[in-house]
Amino acid sequence: MKMALFKSFFARQMLSTHQAVLSTIRTQSSNLKPDPDAPVEMENPFKKELKQCILCKLNIDPDYKNYRLLSQFQSPYTGRIYPRHITGLCKRKQMQVEQEITKAQDLAYMPYTYKHKIFLKDPKLFDPENPVRSHRF
Repeated sequence: MKMALFKSFFARQMLSTHQAVLSTIRTQSSNLKPDPDAPVEMENPFKKELKQCILCKLNIDPDYKNYRLLSQFQSPYTGRIYPRHITGLCKRKQMQVEQEITKAQDLAYMPYTYKHKIFLKDPKLFDPENPVRSHRF
């Protein structure tokens, strides 16, 4: 019993002296001038920028009536819809583009098997020959 009382008293005494020492060190260190060689807080210069798909970056929602935009995601020769690894779109926007292309094709805004001739000279949003990400094949 006496030993337990001694341990608790000793622990309290050590804790109070430790706190007193820390408070004196803090007041002394606040009086010191800042060290010019001390590290400076700054953002990580090596941090990579977040990649965003072009439709998210420009805040564009694909619509079946905007067939000129949708034709950019369709092959000019076969009419196939380019996959995600070529277009660089996020999963959500790629699904929306595919749904809107099929809706536009069903409503006869766009042809099924080829890209319309007037859209062949449109500027490219991506290069189908150089995919954004390599595919699994």
